[in-house]
Amino acid sequence: MPTGLVSDGFRLSPLLPEHNAQDYAAWTTSSEHIHATPGFVDWSWPREMTVEENLDDLRGHEADFKARRGFTYTVLDPAGDVIGCVYLYPSKRPGYDVNIRSWVRADHGHLDEAVHDAVSAWVSELWPFDAVDYAPRRRSES
Repeated sequence: MPTGLVSDGFRLSPLLPEHNAQDYAAWTTSSEHIHATPGFVDWSWPREMTVEENLDDLRGHEADFKARRGFTYTVLDPAGDVIGCVYLYPSKRPGYDVNIRSWVRADHGHLDEAVHDAVSAWVSELWPFDAVDYAPRRRSES
């Protein structure tokens, strides 16, 4: 399993408990934006949580990563600030190997398509999945 991805304007690194404060700030300031992101529209998260509950959640993602049950990456900007997350977990939909979801903070919404495209290419090239369930993005008008 790849340990990360470096792309234009952002990088992916495994989400760890040390990211808790920044991760919590990122999603709590962008809940409406995340719920409007493809893949999250009908999802139960984000929901109200304390910073301690978020830390427990991050510990769970770290345990999943170590056990190879699922892979959660934090999206970091060039300065190292948390601006989103990418989740790769076994798909519950028949015919798919993996479900991928990604979000970026509302103030970095312009990177949503770039993250989606980079993750799609990365998974296609380096991950052992044949059928990927990753909600397409609405393409910006150029």
